[in-house]
Amino acid sequence: MEAQAMDARPRGREATRQRLLDAARELFAEHSYEQVTVRMIAAAAGANIALVGRYFGSKAGLFGAVMEGEPSVRRVFDGDPAGLPRRLAEYAAERMFHDPESAILRSLERSAGHPDVQALLRERLSNAIVGPLAARLDGPDAHARARMATAVFLGIGSMRRLAGPQAPTAADVDRLTAVFEACLGDSS
Repeated sequence: MEAQAMDARPRGREATRQRLLDAARELFAEHSYEQVTVRMIAAAAGANIALVGRYFGSKAGLFGAVMEGEPSVRRVFDGDPAGLPRRLAEYAAERMFHDPESAILRSLERSAGHPDVQALLRERLSNAIVGPLAARLDGPDAHARARMATAVFLGIGSMRRLAGPQAPTAADVDRLTAVFEACLGDSS
Protein backbone atom coordinates (compact mmCIF):
# COMPACT_ATOMS: atom_id res chain seq x y z
CA MET A 1 0.00 0.00 0.00
CA GLU A 2 2.87 2.39 0.81
CA ALA A 3 4.38 1.87 -2.66
CA GLN A 4 1.07 2.91 -4.18
CA ALA A 5 1.07 6.09 -2.06
CA MET A 6 4.58 6.91 -3.26
CA ASP A 7 3.48 6.33 -6.85
CA ALA A 8 0.67 8.87 -6.32
CA ARG A 9 3.17 11.63 -5.54
CA PRO A 10 3.59 14.26 -8.22
CA ARG A 11 6.67 13.61 -10.30
CA GLY A 12 9.00 15.89 -12.19
CA ARG A 13 11.73 18.29 -11.29
CA GLU A 14 9.55 21.04 -9.77
CA ALA A 15 7.35 18.59 -7.86
CA THR A 16 10.39 16.85 -6.39
CA ARG A 17 12.06 20.16 -5.56
CA GLN A 18 8.87 21.29 -3.80
CA ARG A 19 8.61 18.02 -1.83
CA LEU A 20 12.20 18.52 -0.68
CA LEU A 21 11.44 22.11 0.37
CA ASP A 22 8.29 21.06 2.22
CA ALA A 23 10.07 18.21 4.02
CA ALA A 24 12.99 20.47 4.93
CA ARG A 25 10.66 23.21 6.20
CA GLU A 26 8.89 20.71 8.46
CA LEU A 27 12.08 19.09 9.75
CA PHE A 28 13.99 22.36 10.29
CA ALA A 29 10.96 23.75 12.16
CA GLU A 30 10.85 20.71 14.43
CA HIS A 31 14.60 20.34 14.97
CA SER A 32 17.58 22.66 14.78
CA TYR A 33 19.68 22.98 11.63
CA GLU A 34 22.37 20.83 13.20
CA GLN A 35 19.99 17.96 14.01
CA VAL A 36 18.49 17.65 10.53
CA THR A 37 20.40 15.60 7.97
CA VAL A 38 20.11 15.56 4.21
CA ARG A 39 19.22 11.88 4.50
CA MET A 40 16.28 12.75 6.79
CA ILE A 41 15.03 15.37 4.35
CA ALA A 42 15.30 13.09 1.33
CA ALA A 43 13.54 10.25 3.16
CA ALA A 44 10.68 12.52 4.28
CA ALA A 45 10.30 13.80 0.71
CA GLY A 46 10.50 10.31 -0.82
CA ALA A 47 13.38 11.51 -2.98
CA ASN A 48 16.91 10.41 -3.76
CA ILE A 49 19.45 12.02 -1.43
CA ALA A 50 21.51 13.18 -4.45
CA LEU A 51 18.63 15.44 -5.53
CA VAL A 52 19.24 17.75 -2.57
CA GLY A 53 22.68 18.49 -4.02
CA ARG A 54 21.34 18.81 -7.55
CA TYR A 55 18.55 21.25 -6.71
CA PHE A 56 20.04 23.15 -3.77
CA GLY A 57 23.78 22.47 -3.72
CA SER A 58 23.90 21.50 -0.04
CA LYS A 59 21.92 21.35 3.18
CA ALA A 60 22.81 25.01 3.72
CA GLY A 61 21.50 25.86 0.26
CA LEU A 62 18.26 24.05 1.03
CA PHE A 63 17.95 25.87 4.36
CA GLY A 64 18.48 29.15 2.51
CA ALA A 65 15.74 28.25 0.00
CA VAL A 66 13.39 27.45 2.87
CA MET A 67 14.19 30.82 4.51
CA GLU A 68 13.40 32.69 1.27
CA GLY A 69 9.78 31.68 1.70
CA GLU A 70 9.56 32.91 5.27
CA PRO A 71 7.97 36.19 6.40
CA SER A 72 10.15 39.18 7.05
CA VAL A 73 9.90 42.71 8.31
CA ARG A 74 9.74 43.95 4.70
CA ARG A 75 5.95 44.28 4.81
CA VAL A 76 6.44 47.01 7.43
CA PHE A 77 8.52 49.04 4.96
CA ASP A 78 5.54 49.68 2.69
CA GLY A 79 3.44 52.78 3.18
CA ASP A 80 4.04 56.43 3.89
CA PRO A 81 7.78 57.03 4.37
CA ALA A 82 7.10 59.51 7.20
CA GLY A 83 5.33 56.78 9.19
CA LEU A 84 8.15 54.23 8.75
CA PRO A 85 9.83 54.82 12.15
CA ARG A 86 6.48 54.30 13.94
CA ARG A 87 5.65 51.14 11.94
CA LEU A 88 9.11 49.77 12.71
CA ALA A 89 8.67 50.63 16.40
CA GLU A 90 5.32 48.83 16.56
CA TYR A 91 6.79 45.79 14.84
CA ALA A 92 9.84 45.80 17.13
CA ALA A 93 7.67 46.19 20.23
CA GLU A 94 5.70 43.14 19.16
CA ARG A 95 8.99 41.21 18.84
CA MET A 96 9.72 42.10 22.49
CA PHE A 97 6.76 39.96 23.50
CA HIS A 98 6.43 37.25 20.86
CA ASP A 99 8.78 34.83 19.15
CA PRO A 100 8.85 35.09 15.35
CA GLU A 101 5.62 33.83 13.75
CA SER A 102 7.54 31.38 11.64
CA ALA A 103 8.79 28.06 12.99
CA ILE A 104 11.71 28.34 10.57
CA LEU A 105 12.73 31.72 11.96
CA ARG A 106 12.52 30.28 15.48
CA SER A 107 14.75 27.43 14.28
CA LEU A 108 17.11 30.01 12.81
CA GLU A 109 17.41 31.64 16.23
CA ARG A 110 18.26 28.24 17.81
CA SER A 111 20.88 27.52 15.14
CA ALA A 112 22.43 30.97 14.74
CA GLY A 113 25.82 29.81 16.02
CA HIS A 114 26.35 27.28 13.21
CA PRO A 115 28.81 28.59 10.56
CA ASP A 116 26.53 27.62 7.63
CA VAL A 117 23.59 29.34 9.29
CA GLN A 118 25.65 32.45 10.08
CA ALA A 119 26.45 32.88 6.38
CA LEU A 120 22.77 32.42 5.48
CA LEU A 121 21.74 34.84 8.21
CA ARG A 122 24.14 37.52 6.90
CA GLU A 123 22.71 37.04 3.42
CA ARG A 124 19.10 37.16 4.67
CA LEU A 125 19.78 40.31 6.71
CA SER A 126 21.32 41.96 3.69
CA ASN A 127 18.73 40.87 1.12
CA ALA A 128 15.55 40.83 3.18
CA ILE A 129 16.06 43.74 5.56
CA VAL A 130 19.05 46.07 5.17
CA GLY A 131 18.98 46.37 1.36
CA PRO A 132 15.21 46.89 0.99
CA LEU A 133 15.14 49.33 3.92
CA ALA A 134 18.08 51.32 2.53
CA ALA A 135 16.30 51.51 -0.84
CA ARG A 136 13.40 53.34 0.87
CA LEU A 137 15.61 55.95 2.51
CA ASP A 138 16.56 59.26 0.95
CA GLY A 139 19.81 61.05 1.54
CA PRO A 140 23.37 59.97 2.22
CA ASP A 141 24.45 56.86 4.11
CA ALA A 142 21.15 55.04 3.56
CA HIS A 143 22.83 51.66 3.91
CA ALA A 144 24.50 52.62 7.22
CA ARG A 145 21.22 54.01 8.57
CA ALA A 146 19.38 50.81 7.56
CA ARG A 147 22.07 48.74 9.31
CA MET A 148 21.55 50.73 12.52
CA ALA A 149 17.79 50.13 12.43
CA THR A 150 18.41 46.42 11.80
CA ALA A 151 20.74 46.31 14.81
CA VAL A 152 17.84 47.52 16.96
CA PHE A 153 15.72 44.56 15.74
CA LEU A 154 18.51 42.11 16.44
CA GLY A 155 19.01 43.53 19.91
CA ILE A 156 15.33 43.21 20.72
CA GLY A 157 15.33 39.57 19.60
CA SER A 158 18.41 38.85 21.71
CA MET A 159 16.88 40.57 24.71
CA ARG A 160 13.66 38.54 24.42
CA ARG A 161 15.64 35.28 24.19
CA LEU A 162 17.88 36.14 27.16
CA ALA A 163 15.52 37.94 29.53
CA GLY A 164 12.19 36.51 28.46
CA PRO A 165 9.23 38.15 26.77
CA GLN A 166 8.09 41.55 27.97
CA ALA A 167 4.72 43.01 27.06
CA PRO A 168 5.40 46.35 25.36
CA THR A 169 3.76 49.52 26.62
CA ALA A 170 2.70 52.59 24.66
CA ALA A 171 5.75 54.35 26.12
CA ASP A 172 7.96 51.53 24.75
CA VAL A 173 6.55 52.14 21.27
CA ASP A 174 7.15 55.89 21.64
CA ARG A 175 10.75 55.30 22.74
CA LEU A 176 11.35 52.86 19.91
CA THR A 177 9.86 55.34 17.44
CA ALA A 178 12.42 57.92 18.62
CA VAL A 179 15.21 55.33 18.28
CA PHE A 180 14.15 54.45 14.72
CA GLU A 181 13.82 58.15 13.83
CA ALA A 182 17.40 58.63 15.03
CA CYS A 183 18.64 55.55 13.16
CA LEU A 184 16.91 56.37 9.90
CA GLY A 185 17.19 60.15 9.93
CA ASP A 186 19.43 61.98 7.48
CA SER A 187 21.85 63.89 9.69
CA SER A 188 23.23 66.01 6.85
